[in-house]
Amino acid sequence: MLSRKSPPLPPRTPQPRSPRSLLTADLSPSHPQVSLQQPSHNKRKSTTPSKSTRLFRRFRSVFRSFPIINLTCRMPNISLHHGNNHPIQGGTRMTGTLFGYRKSSRINLVIQENPRCLPMVVLELSIPTTKFLQDMGSGVLVRIALECEKHHKDSKIKLMEEPIWTMYCNGRKNGYSVRREPMEDDLSVMQMLHAVSMGAGVLPSETGEGELTYIRAHFDRVVGSKDSETYYMMIPQGNDSTPSGPELSIFFVRI
Repeated sequence: MLSRKSPPLPPRTPQPRSPRSLLTADLSPSHPQVSLQQPSHNKRKSTTPSKSTRLFRRFRSVFRSFPIINLTCRMPNISLHHGNNHPIQGGTRMTGTLFGYRKSSRINLVIQENPRCLPMVVLELSIPTTKFLQDMGSGVLVRIALECEKHHKDSKIKLMEEPIWTMYCNGRKNGYSVRREPMEDDLSVMQMLHAVSMGAGVLPSETGEGELTYIRAHFDRVVGSKDSETYYMMIPQGNDSTPSGPELSIFFVRI
């Protein structure tokens, strides 16, 4: 009696790799192994603030939201001082990286707690890399405003989790920017720059898209309310390590 052979199994479809799975993956020479850490706010357990703390935060958020209600017409005027730790009053020091290929790609923005942490935010801005570098090299303050619509009052989507933004650069509408999860290429760039706190340069690239240019600097994050945040990029001037003022301002707002 002939034995029946079972039909061959279909080939397994490769599953998409999450950013966290890349932390221990063996990558190619152009993609070094990622050793970035989780941001501290993901490690700590959430605690419920006291009633007095909640009232203070509510008052502070309402007060801070006044100057940046209408971003399309006016930019907030926040006083600066030359402190070594926090040049923007009330700001939280973050690490920001802008990078992209010169030939074809748009500029990407990555916000980290520090250079050795995984990205908290990854945005693909609607401006070509070459154009952005020209604007940054013009010596004029570059102001980017990113706007999105408010949701229902019961929505729990955080501001920096919004997926699509309308972008304005120095008052001119410049298409749409998209938030996305970190991809393998993003994590590889952050890994190569993990020892760089501030600087600009070119990274090696094996693609045909030209040089991969980056700018990394300290960003001071100022939270106006649950619907508005501002990031000021601070670059030291000359031999003094003290920033003289913001070179780039990025405003996030729900209207």
